[in-house]
Amino acid sequence: MPKALVIVESPAKAKTIEKFLGKSHYVVKASIGHIRDLPKSRLAVDIDNNFEPEYINIRGKGDVIKDLKKEAKKATKVFLATDPDREGEAISWHLSYILGIDEDSDCRIEFNEITKDTIKKAIKHPRKINHDLVDAQQARRVLDRLLGYQISPILWQKIRRGLSAGRVQSVTTKIICDREDEIEAFVPQEYWTLNLISKTNDGDIDFSFFGENGKKIDLKDENQVNEIVEKIKNKKIKADKIDVKTRKRSPVKPFTTSNMQQEAANRLGFTTKKTMKIAQELYEGINISGEGTEGLISYIRTDSKRISDEAKFAAKDFILESYGDEYYPKSSVKKKEKTSKGSQDAHEAVRPTSSSRTPDSIKDSLTKDQYKLYNLIWRRFIASQMSDAIYENLTIEASIDNYTFKATGSKRIFDGYTKVYNFSDREDKLLPSIEVGDSFLVENINPVQHFTQPPARYTEASLVKTLEELGIGRPSTYAPTIGTILAREYVEKDGASLKPTELGKVVTEILEENFEMLTDVDFTALMESKLDLIAEGKFPWKQAVSEAYKPLESSIKEAIENIEKINMDIETDEICETCGENMVIKHGRFGKFMACKNYPECKTTKPIVTKIGVKCPKCHDGDVIVRKQKNGRIFYGCSNYPECDFVEWKKPTGETCKECGSYMVEKVTKKETKSVCSEKNCVTNEKSGK
Repeated sequence: MPKALVIVESPAKAKTIEKFLGKSHYVVKASIGHIRDLPKSRLAVDIDNNFEPEYINIRGKGDVIKDLKKEAKKATKVFLATDPDREGEAISWHLSYILGIDEDSDCRIEFNEITKDTIKKAIKHPRKINHDLVDAQQARRVLDRLLGYQISPILWQKIRRGLSAGRVQSVTTKIICDREDEIEAFVPQEYWTLNLISKTNDGDIDFSFFGENGKKIDLKDENQVNEIVEKIKNKKIKADKIDVKTRKRSPVKPFTTSNMQQEAANRLGFTTKKTMKIAQELYEGINISGEGTEGLISYIRTDSKRISDEAKFAAKDFILESYGDEYYPKSSVKKKEKTSKGSQDAHEAVRPTSSSRTPDSIKDSLTKDQYKLYNLIWRRFIASQMSDAIYENLTIEASIDNYTFKATGSKRIFDGYTKVYNFSDREDKLLPSIEVGDSFLVENINPVQHFTQPPARYTEASLVKTLEELGIGRPSTYAPTIGTILAREYVEKDGASLKPTELGKVVTEILEENFEMLTDVDFTALMESKLDLIAEGKFPWKQAVSEAYKPLESSIKEAIENIEKINMDIETDEICETCGENMVIKHGRFGKFMACKNYPECKTTKPIVTKIGVKCPKCHDGDVIVRKQKNGRIFYGCSNYPECDFVEWKKPTGETCKECGSYMVEKVTKKETKSVCSEKNCVTNEKSGK
């Protein structure tokens, strides 16, 4: 019996959709991503012919293409069901070319979530391929090819092979380098705080210095503070004003891609790459016990906070049934959302496909990490549709002579949306009941010196937030951009922070001096805006490419002549065992290594070993050294491997547990770094809350 063919991008998605449509009427196949692209071996963009791209079938996709052609030939109808974004639209366009489908026919279907109702509805409403979206993707692809293939070889020639420059990666590296410059140039400024503890019949009140005669004053030095302390010593503090205010805290908004990446980094410790990988699994479908394979969340690449009416109504029913009337807002009128720069609002926010599918109800069907991310997405969405949280804030303004002090307290009156989405461990701060005019003895005066801190290095979460605010990149590009600058060793991780390497600084400096546009935030953001205009059918894509590329054309020729070759090798004190010359640190395909300075006469090489200054807890002979997995994750091992197989994920401290005698390791939290026993069941860990 003849069947219709549906083509999606991934085998996992194909499996889920075929179950919904039924094998008797539909065949669902996967293109496994792009099947046609610019060749890797050459530029393949005809600059003299209005930047015409030359596409070829991707090497290795022959069997996939052959299979798709065979199925398309016998199908009653072909539906192109790739992702609902520019990249997905371009894949459908290339598929239509290879399979001989009229691109102006109703062959394209799209859906925001992979559920039975959504898929069946989409298959009934096919549309033409959107050429504006295709052109926007072509503009990005061609421009990135022009920049990458013409500027990257200059970096290879002048520094070393394997480097790259790009429209988004270069400006991202520049942002991280600029932050490091701010940190290095930062000069700490001294400031002080002054707190008083007063006792009342109902408890203590902690007052903070505010100013003089009700006007704010900053405490800048010790002499200023000592002068105030001398004047207020042994005096009573009097309550002059008591202000009670009720404050509403609005619910969190549902996730965009960048919000999801930021929260997953902050709350779960996930990298952007890991977040997107797990989100893709949840979107494409998970085999749920008793239900079969279901797409659990909506499309994951979006900069919109919009929610469909259908999803809102479903959330309302769930909230009313599970939590009660008071947890659903009486008025559903919401303020107009503030969108990110260049937001297209093309899709909904990231949300669960079913409000009633609670995380705990499907926990057994998910991996540990899938559960964590789904739990975060589900709670965020449900909370976004709930009532405000209500707090009562109390401020006491008091004085000693002319000096003004303030004490603040708060308590939550109604939890509202925080019943579902609350990561704060803050407890109510209750103040004793007092009256205006009451006076109290000052029991303790506590002046404390502080110094201003430099701006923090970017984390993956804060970098994504900055890129979004500046209009650089799009939801789909944040994770791969961060991955690229880490892989190129322009940036390295220092804990959770992103720190530029010397190589990153050198490359950025070269690009700034010779290709300023590549490191210019405004230029990059303007190009993103033009891509948006192309997608809306308001700007010719080849003109956008021309306007962006032409200013760089002359710079490329000048750079080849003017940039001097830079030697990034670092000479060390270590001596070559073969010839006695000093060893140098070099960069290779697989990272840094040691090589003899006398190369090529002497070809001695050795790996770089980073010792942490601790002897191996297992053999007590070797040194504990830093090792890396292929994915870059750090672990600790013995230098005597393979004779000693000691391995530890946490950094050993060199200390021994007083309770059980096992070795101690570092435990890093947001608040502190402390030593804990490596033996999980040790009583010391139970006491410390490990």
